[in-house]
Amino acid sequence: MQPFRKLVLASIVPLFLAVFCLAVLRAEAPRAEHVFIVSFDQAAPFNIESANMPVFKKLASAGAHTWEAFTIVPSLTLPSHVSMLTGVGVQKHQITWNDWDPSKPILTVPTIFKIARTQGLSTALVASKEKFKTFQAAGGIDFFELPDDYLCDGIAAAAIRAIKEKRPNLMFIHFGDPDFAGHLHGVSSPEKLAALASCDAALGRIHAAIVDAGLADSSVLILTADHGGHDRAPEENDLRAKRGLSPQPGTHGDATTDDVTIPWVAAGKGVKSGYTVTAPVVQYDTAATALWLLGVPLPVHFWGRPVVNAFE
Repeated sequence: MQPFRKLVLASIVPLFLAVFCLAVLRAEAPRAEHVFIVSFDQAAPFNIESANMPVFKKLASAGAHTWEAFTIVPSLTLPSHVSMLTGVGVQKHQITWNDWDPSKPILTVPTIFKIARTQGLSTALVASKEKFKTFQAAGGIDFFELPDDYLCDGIAAAAIRAIKEKRPNLMFIHFGDPDFAGHLHGVSSPEKLAALASCDAALGRIHAAIVDAGLADSSVLILTADHGGHDRAPEENDLRAKRGLSPQPGTHGDATTDDVTIPWVAAGKGVKSGYTVTAPVVQYDTAATALWLLGVPLPVHFWGRPVVNAFE
């Protein structure tokens, strides 16, 4: 064989094999065409049990659920959501702060939005807190909105608009109301339970929009939370007052059971009916489950694993 021909073959064969392997990886048929992840900020299972949340509870009982999933430590909104949407723990993604600060490093671990986009899938994110700009800065989101009306009615309106106009393959929706109320009034206060009830009504409108758009038969909803919470001891608020800080009855962030235990619910296409998930579920498993449902190969760096026993 001529040297030039050998050189060409030596260059082409590995490239062909690489393309072939990628094609095989992507050839797995998606289990769902649309995945909607809905996060209720500071919604511990004991809160959901006490709150008037018929939509959430109906989806949980009709689908697959566990009231004993766990978030990461520190059990804070931004680090927890980064784990939820990157598939790795805080040790890997390194987002340890809990606010939007453009001077801080950009999230470099790929989000599920960015990974989904590499497979030609459309993505959307609607949230109630500025700190979710962290995901916009990381890239990969086709539709991103932080509504001026950041409570659940505004979140639902923006989400419904995205569903109708964009029909995204992968969408994340964040309700911040329970966290706002929990900090101000206490984690089990009437105000907190009322906030959860309002978010549940908003979830009902979002679910109806999914049905009206003709997406219900090809969709899976994942309902979860970033963390739970606990009430501060009186002396903690006394100390806050001495530091010139306003009282804050409710808080979270540590490794106590009330802070780290979260709900995890799957409902929709291919989900087992009336099934209780008994296998361990951790915050970053949501990312893996979403990609697995969409037929997207899981990156080798993922810590999370799909919650496969929730599905037929």
